[in-house]
Amino acid sequence: MKITTIGLDLAKTVFQVHGVDERGKAALKKVLKRAQVLPFFANLQPCLIGMEACGSAHHWARKLEALGHTVKLMAPQFVKAYVKTNKNDAADAEAICEAVTRPTMRFVPIKNGEQQAVLALHRARQGFVKARTAQANQIRGLLAEYGLVIPQGISQIATHLPDILEDGENGLPGVFRQLIDRLGTHLKELDRQVHELEEQIQAWHRANEASRKLAEIPGIGPITASALVASIGDARNFDDGRQLAAWLGLVPRQHSSGGKQTLLGISKRGDTYLRTLLIHGARAVIRVAERKVNHAGSWLAGVMGRRNKNVAAVALANKNARIVWALLAHDRKYACDYVSAA
Repeated sequence: MKITTIGLDLAKTVFQVHGVDERGKAALKKVLKRAQVLPFFANLQPCLIGMEACGSAHHWARKLEALGHTVKLMAPQFVKAYVKTNKNDAADAEAICEAVTRPTMRFVPIKNGEQQAVLALHRARQGFVKARTAQANQIRGLLAEYGLVIPQGISQIATHLPDILEDGENGLPGVFRQLIDRLGTHLKELDRQVHELEEQIQAWHRANEASRKLAEIPGIGPITASALVASIGDARNFDDGRQLAAWLGLVPRQHSSGGKQTLLGISKRGDTYLRTLLIHGARAVIRVAERKVNHAGSWLAGVMGRRNKNVAAVALANKNARIVWALLAHDRKYACDYVSAA
């Protein structure tokens, strides 16, 4: 009996396999240890393998594709609807096997090793930035208890902290001075880590043609461009620019019924990090555009005239996402005066 479709429930050590034949009848239910996964699929005829897009999913997808299988990844929330019984590994594997055969199922593109490496740099940088902000806030809070207030901005801490530590008349105990000096040193180390990771990201950006192309769009810099290229991969996986914007959560949510269209705020689906970068970049464009003479009469000026700046920033981020899709999918260069033929 030939197995045509397999649902593979991933885990750290124990993997559940559920396979069906060409008629959809269950033909395989098996538990595999981690070391048994690759030998098992190496001895299996090429088939369709479905997995949830979770931790290590892209790694296993690349390994199984190298063995000749067709691998498709799905978002876990789309698979959950096919779980018929209580949640367990066997039920999850069966649900994955059922979901991967649906013609309307949405699949997650498989990332290569380089894409994952660049995204790892971004995630590590994001973690250091959060830790740096937390450390700066802790220093501010501790100094505020002694009546010492530092102006806003992380750079202000490095400027004022040496003077505070050297001032012998501000009433700070010696133990507290040593503590603040230690925290200040830790803040400098976090700042150094952030800058070093940014240099690595920018080096990758300069070596990648697609990333350099996206950085020409106003509101998109090397950080945003490299994150978009590494996350999107092949833009032709999306039908159009709106689908990419929806994937990033930059389109309105719907709550429509009975033929009445009801649009709410943006859906905020997808990658929060990418959406944040695009919106912050759009805010920077708006801040600069207001001081330019040619801003009046532009598309952005029209949006800002009708809605507030926050809505205009999201609208510009949505527009930039569509431009990103057009540049990547059609291999074009950005042109600020481009007019659609339609």
